Amino acid sequence: MTDIQITASFDSGNIEVLSVNGAEAHLAIRKDHESDFFQWFHFRVSGAGGRELTLHITGLNGSAYPMGWPNYDAVVSEDREYWGRAASAFDEGRDGGTLTIRYKPEGELAWFAYFAPYSMERHHDLVSSIALAEGVTHRSLGLTLDGQAVDCLEMGSGAVQVWLYARQHPGESMAEWWMEGALELLADPADSVGRELRKRCRIHVVPNANPDGSRRGHLRTNAVGVNLNREWHEPTAEKSPEVLAIRNAMDATGVDFAMDVHGDEAIPAVFLAGFEGIPSLKEEQQAGYTRYATLLERRTPDFQTKLGYPLTRPGKGNLTMSTNQLAERFGAVSMTLEMPFKDHNPAADKRQGWSPERSTQLGRDCMGALLEWLVERESA
Repeated sequence: MTDIQITASFDSGNIEVLSVNGAEAHLAIRKDHESDFFQWFHFRVSGAGGRELTLHITGLNGSAYPMGWPNYDAVVSEDREYWGRAASAFDEGRDGGTLTIRYKPEGELAWFAYFAPYSMERHHDLVSSIALAEGVTHRSLGLTLDGQAVDCLEMGSGAVQVWLYARQHPGESMAEWWMEGALELLADPADSVGRELRKRCRIHVVPNANPDGSRRGHLRTNAVGVNLNREWHEPTAEKSPEVLAIRNAMDATGVDFAMDVHGDEAIPAVFLAGFEGIPSLKEEQQAGYTRYATLLERRTPDFQTKLGYPLTRPGKGNLTMSTNQLAERFGAVSMTLEMPFKDHNPAADKRQGWSPERSTQLGRDCMGALLEWLVERESA
């Protein structure tokens, strides 16, 4: 029996091969460069030949979020278009915590990942296609430590300054799938929601705030192991040029509404996190956040408000995090949107769990809720 072959030597790839015996392999996830964070994996198996694969990813008790592994199924694709789920089981007591993935591909090839990848090549395709749309402008806000551009797409002629940004944590690839849906709506001249938003707003979109980490196959950090969502109080060109570039651009425009798009490893639901702990919290500011959450929950069953992070005590907000920093700095209604790596249990999907398709649709739904939010604000 020939051994399967496993590689991760490609954009966003991450796995270390410990041993292979026929169709069974023992694997480990490589840590982010200059960091102890690890959880993201993305690799290809070849030579499967229709055999059932048994893949053991070991050492997971030391991962960034070990609570994310129970009740989690890895994503798998044979055509790199449709991403389903492969039956997986987590054993905390085996080899330092082991996720065992079992899957029988139809052909010779299968790709496995923590969530459906959003490659830098797809990122460039998205940016180039949206930049060509009527009324859209593109600018590079700066360069990363690896020399990649921090892309920003802008549109609209209104007075309300809206900032949307994603993938500060690069392994949270559902965030850029969300961006694809939001951007397609915003740039479509035939879309009534996008048309009305462009009338009311000047919209600034950073689809990927951490291209270095994305290409390197990191979970949470940039090229030098820095968690960008802990850099917003004092970003530096040496450690966090991505945040420095984005925040400087925000200083130039101001911010009225902002959404930071993420994924959460453990909580099986879509939810928002706010800025209730900032020192200068205003009643109307908090009311604006609550009203947006209410509108989004009414709009889609793929969002809920029961599950989420604990509320921060008054005055204890962490200003190194973007949502808190923007609310404090600009008086903005800002928020962090979290999507699951597992599934949105209130409306579960056994075949795909949370998926690229649902992430993309949620991007559109969030833009619809934003328009409702603005119309209500105008009439108040």
